[in-house]
Parts: sequence; structure tokens; C-alpha cells
Amino acid sequence: MARVYNFSAGPAMLPEEVLKTAAIEMFDYKGSGSSVMELSHRSKDFKNIIDTAEADLREIMAIPNNYKVLFLQGGASLQFAMIPLNLLKKKADYVHTGQWTKKAIAEAKKYGTINVVASSEEDNFTCIPALDNKTFSKDADYFYIASNNTIYGTVYDHIPDTGDVPLVADASSSILSEPIDVSKFGIIFAGAQKNIGPAGVTIVIIRDDLVGKQREFTPTMLNYETHVKGASMFNTPPCYSIYMAGLVFAWIKKNGGLTAMKQRNQQKAKILYDYLETSKLFSSPVKKENRSLMNVPFITGNQELDAKFIEGAAKKGLKTLKGHRTVGGMRASIYNAMPINGVRALVSFMEEFENKL
Repeated sequence: MARVYNFSAGPAMLPEEVLKTAAIEMFDYKGSGSSVMELSHRSKDFKNIIDTAEADLREIMAIPNNYKVLFLQGGASLQFAMIPLNLLKKKADYVHTGQWTKKAIAEAKKYGTINVVASSEEDNFTCIPALDNKTFSKDADYFYIASNNTIYGTVYDHIPDTGDVPLVADASSSILSEPIDVSKFGIIFAGAQKNIGPAGVTIVIIRDDLVGKQREFTPTMLNYETHVKGASMFNTPPCYSIYMAGLVFAWIKKNGGLTAMKQRNQQKAKILYDYLETSKLFSSPVKKENRSLMNVPFITGNQELDAKFIEGAAKKGLKTLKGHRTVGGMRASIYNAMPINGVRALVSFMEEFENKL
């Protein structure tokens, strides 16, 4: 069966080159006589895998030396609790931009005072709300954002200036899509299943001075210091997911790094957004200045047409285009591994579908 174009928000497409390498090494990893899934996490082979993955990630993201890189478990959702458990003493500022910040705010409220400094809920999360630093808490323990909102297709057009307050970002659906200045953040975290690799590993990039500030009742496994001291191997890590992430990091290096990824992603997004601007049937609900390069919701306004489009697209090998239940319509997630031909094929079918009405 021919491979399809998978527009899923995650787990998402992986580069074909990465999948082929993994297939070759599945039965026997580099002459070890074992699959990576069978290697001891304490073995020299796996130590080389995780060390190389970290080194490559540091290189492609230009991560400063005063930051630790952790390979954890529990997805981005576990970070909703780990962050306040490790950083929150009294209060924190949050910007509410969708489903995932809603969950993060609810979790953080269990441990302290949460100040929602801005929200786009009244606009159905179709934009990033305007930020006024006069509303920021100068004595906040941290300031929290979701840099790209997977469900609603919005992205920050600039990084908020939070002064001396550590900026924490859920970058699950935008990490590795373009260069970012890591030094502007206290913590960047991301679930793997979009631009990093298969589900199972969560990347946390944390500045050294934020390690060791945990609440006294913080469980051992939810303490960043535990994982820093254990070099991400306090317990058995998600070995195969880390291996796959390492292959993706190497693929990004080979293909020009994050600058090249950004250029490719801008080109893909432009093809789709340009069509949405001219279409009489499909439209984007997201304000132009906040449109994501990674997640593109689009609507017709008619549920029956939406269902017919999704069904027809699937028959053409354009899969997983149904929008999130809170938005409806369609959503095309066009992460790094989505080839430009996949976006062209989608737009071609959109034109065909529209012309037949």
C-alpha cells in the first residue's frame, strides 16, 4: 500500500528517511545483535544513542551551556503539574490561548495563585490576545505560554518580554519548526509526537538556576533535580522514542538545520493560506498575524460539506483532516516531515472539491 499524507496533529508524520533507517536497524542495531527496544538503558550502545541525541539537539537549537536537556515521560500534560511543583511558590502569570492552557491553568491552581494576564477565549481562540506588561506580576515565579496552539492554529508573532520572570513555554507543536532564542526562556518543553518523533518521550530544556526549587512535597519522579542528577536515566527512559528522536535530529542537521526547516515550512504554509484567501468555499478562522506554520484549521461553515470533504480527501490518501471537536471543520497539520507535495495535493483536492459544487 502506498504511503498516505498524514495531516494528523499528532502522532504525526515522520521523515521517510528516518523510518527507513529505523527499519534497517530494527532487528540488529549497528551490529549489537539486538534491537534498540532490547538494549539495556545502561549499555554503552544506548548511552551513545542518548548522548548523541542530546548533542544534536543542542546544536540545532543552539542551546546555551547553562541549560539542561531532559528526556522525560508523561507527555506535555505531565509538565502542567511538574512546572508549578518545581517553580511555583506563591503566584504565576498565564496567558490563556486554548484547550491546553486551560488544562495547564487548572493544574497550576492546585499549588498557588494563578493570574490569567490575557485570554483569547472571547474570540474563540482565533488569535493571540494583546499583552500589556502592566498586567504582569513583577514578583511572579514564572510566566507561562503555549507558543503554538495545535487545536486553534495560532502562534505568537513575538516572544513576550517578561523581564526577570522566567518565561515557560509549551512548544509541543512548534519546536524544531524554526530557530528560536532559547536564552529568552526559563523552560521550554514539548511532547515528541509532532516534530520530534513518536509519542513516548517529552523534551524539557531548563535553565540551571531553575533546578532545585521544587516544593518540599514534590514526588521524586516529578522533581526536575531528580532527572538532572540522573542524566534522564533515574528510571528506565523511553529508549526507542529517544532513539527515533535522535534520528530526527540528525535528519534536521543533514537538511540544513532549523533555518532550512523554517523556509520549507513557510513555503508549505503559504501554498495553503494563499488558497484559503482566494477560495469562496473554504476559509481560515484565524487572524492573519497569528496564523501557525504548523497547524492550519479551515472551515466551510457547513457540517455536511465538511464530512463529505473529509471522506473524499481520505480516498485520495489525504488522511486525518478532521478538525478538533471544539473547532469543527478541518485541520491540516503540516509539520517538518510533511513534504511540500503533500500540501500541493491537499490544495489540488480542495480546488477540485470546490469546483464540483
